[in-house]
Amino acid sequence: MQKMNWKKYTLEFFSIFIAVISAFTLNNWNENRKDDLAATKILTEISNGLEKDLTDIKLNIRGHKEGISSCKYWRKVLINQNIDSDSLMQYYLALTRDFFSAQNNSGYETLKSRGLELINNDSLRYDIISLYEYDYKALKTMEENYFEMQFQENYFKDFNRIIAPSFEFDERGNIAKINLPLNANKNEERILMAYLWKIQVNRNFILHYYADMENKIQDLSSRIENEIKNGS
Repeated sequence: MQKMNWKKYTLEFFSIFIAVISAFTLNNWNENRKDDLAATKILTEISNGLEKDLTDIKLNIRGHKEGISSCKYWRKVLINQNIDSDSLMQYYLALTRDFFSAQNNSGYETLKSRGLELINNDSLRYDIISLYEYDYKALKTMEENYFEMQFQENYFKDFNRIIAPSFEFDERGNIAKINLPLNANKNEERILMAYLWKIQVNRNFILHYYADMENKIQDLSSRIENEIKNGS
């Protein structure tokens, strides 16, 4: 009789044990599944943000290249070479135009709020953090706060003071042409030449950084897509 009770209790114990373990395993599986779905959703949001960032970067790259073309244009003006008068206003506007770095951080901020460990892939997680915490912040600082890159503030006033007296305007007040040679002395011309050199050097500098950023974003986007396809 006692032997029968022992078997009965043992069977009940193991039944309860298996039920508890099964429930725990199922709950753990459900939590992991929720985390995987959340990670996929966040990675998709990050991927969409990176696509928009890449578009903004390409626009800034084009703007800086136009700024370099403007330096070459105004260098011709200063040495009294033939120029395309139809491009005068375009290059006047582009010479000292500044840019800002518009970054779509919502996906990354969501990831931080949920916990960075939500991304199981250590290498991918590290590169995402590196992009948003270092590369993007460095780019924003260079474009918006680095003194050398503030072309409008640093160069426009002096440039305009020397150049504008040679402009002619149409009846609507638009710049129509520039009279050459400039009504400027040699010292003023040398100052402008130095400005053009500095603007061109600094624009080339940030273009190198933008090229590196493009490669990083494209590589990270590709890896995120693969991670999403593989179920995070």
